Amino acid sequence: MAILKIARMGHPVLAEVAQPVPDPRAPEIRRLVNDMVETMIDANGAGLAAPQVHVPLRVVVFQAPGSRSDPGLDEEERYDHTAPLTVLINPEITVLEPALEGGWEGCLSVPGLRGFVERPAHVRYRGFDLEGKLIERTARGFHARVVQHEVDHLDGRLYPSRMDDLSKLIFESEARHFA
Repeated sequence: MAILKIARMGHPVLAEVAQPVPDPRAPEIRRLVNDMVETMIDANGAGLAAPQVHVPLRVVVFQAPGSRSDPGLDEEERYDHTAPLTVLINPEITVLEPALEGGWEGCLSVPGLRGFVERPAHVRYRGFDLEGKLIERTARGFHARVVQHEVDHLDGRLYPSRMDDLSKLIFESEARHFA
């Protein structure tokens, strides 16, 4: 496995629409995913899309740990906000409720910044794992936010383009002023 170089905002690969993966079980896809997971963990990220590591394919990895959930939620709600380490190949998202929920997002391709982004709070996603098996889940909260953020990368979109109010695009070092 290897730590891969992460493309930063402005690199053309981040503006491209990624290509579908013909065979999720291909050895080169497994190698790519293993390297992406290692890179994501090394960079302390919650997710990573293949275009972020200069590979324009429809592959994402993400995790939504419980530590990023709202501790005030009851157990049933908290479950919807978390996800184990997940590999999604050729993902699709369906919005289940159009109501938006705002939250602060960061991105490994936009280092040092955070932005307040509103996204649908309840989605269903589907895609394939490394064995070619279908994964289908519903998600809320941080879980829904992270999967939408990563799939945006596959469509050539970074979170600042989703922001309605650029006064809420801040340096991480100043985030304490927005708590």
